Amino acid sequence: MRIVIVGASGNLGTALLRRLHTEPTAAELVGVSRREPDLAVAPYSGVAWHTLDIGSPSAPRKLAQIFAGADAVVHLGWQLQPNHDEAQLWRTNVIGTKNVLAAVAAARVPQLSYASSIAAYSPGPKTTRVDEHWPTGGIPSSHYSRHKAINERALDRFEEDHPAIIVSRLRPGFVFQRAAATEITGLFAGHLIPVSVLRWLRTPILPLPRQMIAQVVHSDDVADAFWRAIDRSAAGAFNIAAEPIIDPPTAAAAFGIRWVPVRLRVVRALADLSWKLRLQGSDPGWIDAGAMVPMMSTARARDELGWVPTVPATDALAEIVHGVGDHANVEASPQLRG
Repeated sequence: MRIVIVGASGNLGTALLRRLHTEPTAAELVGVSRREPDLAVAPYSGVAWHTLDIGSPSAPRKLAQIFAGADAVVHLGWQLQPNHDEAQLWRTNVIGTKNVLAAVAAARVPQLSYASSIAAYSPGPKTTRVDEHWPTGGIPSSHYSRHKAINERALDRFEEDHPAIIVSRLRPGFVFQRAAATEITGLFAGHLIPVSVLRWLRTPILPLPRQMIAQVVHSDDVADAFWRAIDRSAAGAFNIAAEPIIDPPTAAAAFGIRWVPVRLRVVRALADLSWKLRLQGSDPGWIDAGAMVPMMSTARARDELGWVPTVPATDALAEIVHGVGDHANVEASPQLRG
């Protein structure tokens, strides 16, 4: 089986390569990324590599050449920074996805798996679970959520135009692994606060609004879900998250500190001000998304993919917390190096 992974050197891509290296049937792996990792280091070794900007005008043609003969394409490519330049993010996240879809069609790839997100969903309940039929209209104030929702519509059109191609969409919660600690922290802390300094910062409290309730899943478990979707030729959407749900008290416990409730509007105002002053790298849309996305049921993934997460959500969160303290990263990957 020949599998091409777009965005293969990032958080999810690295985990998926680890997973696919254990599958004898995934005999030929191809990686696509903006920057090439160290090909002498696992899991990037044994992978045919192509460096490419998927948002470029020439990307559809080049991607079609790379995709030729593939049994499946997995699209994980995404850009979170520069957060102040939505046009640049749009170029990679939306135009890049459009280019990937065009290349899949041109190369007649029989199967496409796409990394969507819980953030693609419209606002929903925190006390009950929604399935994959919940509307994917996104959170309007979050560029990340808007782009994910727009790509969901692009996938809808793609499925209508190409009914012979199997399309699976995985919608994970927050995806964590220890090796991604430096990358994830750097993305949200910004450039003015070096990641190496963050491990020395300590606070006895975690001020969070009550509405900040999230679902978390380990990167390796998401990678396993992608493989199962490919191996089973599973079409449709699949919610991917581990238990338990991470509410503010649970998050505070992971940090080993005490939760202090604060008003959502206060946290959003502070996030907005600090973002505009470029003191940190995440716009207030991330606060809105965290407070408004629904809680997902993962019954379909468990039933149809036979997927069961192996890492509890609390452990995945703890990996990131401890990883920040240890400045954990992957030197072989330019993206995960931070």
